[in-house]
Formats: sequence, C-alpha cells, structure tokens
Amino acid sequence: GELFRVTPDDAFLRAFFRSREVKKYTHDVKPLHRKALALGCKVENVAMDTALAGYLLNPSASGYDVKRLAAEYGVSQTDFEEAELNAGAAMPGLCRALSWAIDENEQRELLQNIEIPLAYVLAQMEHVGFYVDKGSIEAYGRELEQQAQALHDSIIEQVGYSFNINSPKQLGEALFDKLGLPHGKKTKSGWSTNADVLEELRYLNPVVDEVLRYRTVAKLKSTYCDGLVKVIGPDGRIHSSFNQTETRTGRISSTEPNLQNIPVRTPIGRELRKFFAAETGVLADADYSQIELRVLAHVADDAVLQEDFREGRDIHASTAARVFRMPQEMVTGEMRSRAKAVNFGIVYGIGAFSLSKDIGVSRREADEYIKEYLKNYSGVDSYMKRVAEEAREKGYVETMFGRRRYLPELKSTNFNMRAFGERVARNMPIQGAAADIIKIAMIRVSDRLEREGLQAKLILQVHDELIVECPEEEAEQVKSLLTEEMEQAVSLSVPMVAEANSGRTWYDAKG
Repeated sequence: GELFRVTPDDAFLRAFFRSREVKKYTHDVKPLHRKALALGCKVENVAMDTALAGYLLNPSASGYDVKRLAAEYGVSQTDFEEAELNAGAAMPGLCRALSWAIDENEQRELLQNIEIPLAYVLAQMEHVGFYVDKGSIEAYGRELEQQAQALHDSIIEQVGYSFNINSPKQLGEALFDKLGLPHGKKTKSGWSTNADVLEELRYLNPVVDEVLRYRTVAKLKSTYCDGLVKVIGPDGRIHSSFNQTETRTGRISSTEPNLQNIPVRTPIGRELRKFFAAETGVLADADYSQIELRVLAHVADDAVLQEDFREGRDIHASTAARVFRMPQEMVTGEMRSRAKAVNFGIVYGIGAFSLSKDIGVSRREADEYIKEYLKNYSGVDSYMKRVAEEAREKGYVETMFGRRRYLPELKSTNFNMRAFGERVARNMPIQGAAADIIKIAMIRVSDRLEREGLQAKLILQVHDELIVECPEEEAEQVKSLLTEEMEQAVSLSVPMVAEANSGRTWYDAKG
C-alpha cells in the first residue's frame, strides 16, 4: 500500500499483481496475496520478501519490521528518518542488503522455492477458511458447562465449604490447609497447585482427580468452545492466521484460533474434531508416518534405522526388540510404547531424567534404555555427538535445505544454557527438515490441485498432516494426489510414507 501515493483501483491492482514482467519487492507478501485472492487473481513474480528473508537469516529475532531490519543490516536511515517518510524509503537498500546476505548463506533456494511460494499457499488457506458446525459446538459447550458445574459441586462438598476453584490461592488453602494434603513449593500467592503438583497427589484423595478434570473441562469450554464460536466468520467458517516467521525451527504456527494446539491424544480433543467439517463435500486428510524418525535415519545415515524403514518394519516394535534384546514377536505392547518414548526422546534430545518421568521407570533404567539404543543405532549415536560439536564451531545448525538456527547458548558459561543449546543442536536439523518437507508438500499439493483444475482446496496444515476440502466426486483423486505429493516432496535414503483418509468431518477423515 505504501508504494502508492494514491489509492489504485482494482483494475490497476489486478494488472499489477498479474504481470509476470513486473518484479515485486515487498515486506510480508501474504496480505498482498490475500488482496489478490479477493480480486480473483494471484501475485506473480515475487522477487523479494524482506520479512521472510530476515526470518531465514535469523529465526530467533523477536521481530522483523522494516526499521529493525534496516538498522540490523546497516541500511542508512538518515534519508527517510529526517523526512519523516514511511519505512518504504528504506526498502531498496534493505532488499539489496538482504539479498546479498541470503546468497552469502546459500539460502536463495530456500527463500525462492519454499518460503515465498508458501506465503501464497498460506494466504489461500486463510482466504478459504475451515467450516465449523456452530450449533454443535454451542451444544457441546453447554454439555461441558454442566460437567464443570457437577465437578464444582462435588469438589465443594468434599472440601466442606464454598471457595473459588479457579483461584490457586484458595485451592491451595482447601487442599493443603483444610484437607492436609502434602504440599510442594511455595509461590507468591501460597502453595503451588500446578498440574505437576496435583498429578503427584492424584492417588491420595479423589478430590484431586476431580480438580484436574474440572480444570480440563473448564479450559476446553473457554478456550475451544467459546473461543471457536467467537472467531467464526459471517460465512460460517474460521479463518485462522498462519504465521511463517514465528517458530525457531521453521514450523508454521497458527493464531485466532490456534489450530495447532487442539489436543490430539485426549478423547475430548478428538471430540472437537467432529465440529470441523466439509461444508458440502468431504475432507481428505493425509499425514506423514514418522517423518522425524525417517529424517533422522537419513541425516544420521544410520544403516540399522534405514534398514528398518526400507523393510517396512513396525519401527517402535523393532526398536523394542533391539533395546530389550529379544525377537520382535516377543515384544509386548508395553515394551513397544517404552521404545516409542525412547525413539521420540532421542529425536528431541531428552535425557534419562525426562524419559524416566515420561514412561514411569527409574532413572537408572531409562539411562540403560538410552545406552542400549545408542549401541544399536551407532549412526544416530555418532550423529548426535558430531552435530553438537559442529554447531559449537560454526555457531549455528542447519537442515539439509539450508535452514539455519544460531546457537550462542553453546558458548555459554552456564551449564543449563549449554545443555539447552546441545538439545536444540540435535533436534533442530531434524524438526527443521520435517518442517521444510511439509512446506514443499504443501506447495506441490496446492499447485497440483490448481493445475488439474479441481475444486479441491488445501485448508489446513497441522504438524505432519494436511487437510483438503473437496467435492465428494474428487475425494479419491485428491487422496492419491495428496499421498503422492507428500511422499515425493523429497527423496531421502528411506521411503517417505503418507496415509490418506476422507470423511465429512475432521474426526471421520482422521481415520
């Protein structure tokens, strides 16, 4: 908008956006795409987006506005500060400086082939939105309201006097002073009543379990039911905002509402998925199977892990057989789930302490598991050692696509800071590559839906899954297209696997 001293009319804008000859240099291209979509066209030939470039150059910055970037990249501001002009005056210099820095970092392809095209896909997802069944959400909210009320009454009755359960101070007094339960650490307002503390007390008194359930139900009601109803547009759809410059690892985040944090594992979270639906046709939902472990097998070049994936084995059962030293047919469900925790623990760089808490075994036992794991997967072991070393020398880690994260923490004199830096160094190349791969898949899926002239539209990305809304008769074609583009987004030393299902609601399509 700041480029134009006058407000251009739609016809002019359309011609300007559509022109393949005119290069567009912009700061945050997504709103331009939104404007173009509203006008029924697309912004072609985006040569530079200074916000996205700034993000790639340093994903840990606290913001990427033009003034900050201009100061950081030494673009002289005198000419536009004195004239009190808008930030637009710094743009030519800033574009040159960022363009040079991107080439210097060898991140041109990442910017030009992933981030810039992705901005269009995200704009389109925002523009289309996700249909939600308002009546059902409201009914569910009333049901949760009743559950909360019943729990509330039961808790008050057991404690013996009326108090505000939502006040940590009053809850602390009720549990620790009145009921005499053992308490943990003190906070400003009294004894701590956070989830960890209550989890420990769960078995001592049934009221604690009810307090935890009360909190879950109340939070769902306020965050999700009330929260979702508030953001439904006049078209009956939710238009979330997808942020491309938010996370340190390159993952996309979403706000208003945040669709990334709908609890997956809980029955209540699954319940919420029933309200997200296709307005007329169906939803096709595809997700990657174990993308991070596959990336790990590739990046660490671990022969054993690669063999497991190439042979199409059940990866967690296979790990269990190795770690517990027994034939795979003897592995029990519990062993498998412990091995699964070890697999993910390794990817996220957690140590024996966190692992022992996650799976409820002693610290010594958890330590054994990790050692046994690293003995079996020696490629992963040497990768984990090597990557932290290299990061310390270079000052950053990077994914196979050249996405970077700088880690000054590795040089810190504080042990905890250094340990944090090492965990990130191990995890970021894996998490970050998974994020890159999903972005490539999104771009390819979106392109192909357009190319094949389908009515289908990509409407959501959450973690490792993509959701497309389409007419019923396109469902089969869309499912195979999704699977194909996701599996072929990148060629690794192990196969990528994606599975697709369809259904009228997100819950049904989740398979």
